[in-house]
Amino acid sequence: MLVAFLCVFIVVAAVQVVKPRLLWKANRPLQKPFVKDYEATEPNRSGYRIERAMGVLVLVGAVVMLVVELT
Repeated sequence: MLVAFLCVFIVVAAVQVVKPRLLWKANRPLQKPFVKDYEATEPNRSGYRIERAMGVLVLVGAVVMLVVELT
């Protein structure tokens, strides 16, 4: 079960590193009750860089945990 959970984390983190805008667009329906203008809430370039950096950290952490779990 933990291996499957870590694999999902790895996929999501990889998408966040490669295409952070895709995750932002996927979360738009969750913003609906809270946001009137979606375009006004889209992160700028710095925001996407931070998202990529966090994705790299999560990706590395999840891969390390997966390797430890499998050994």
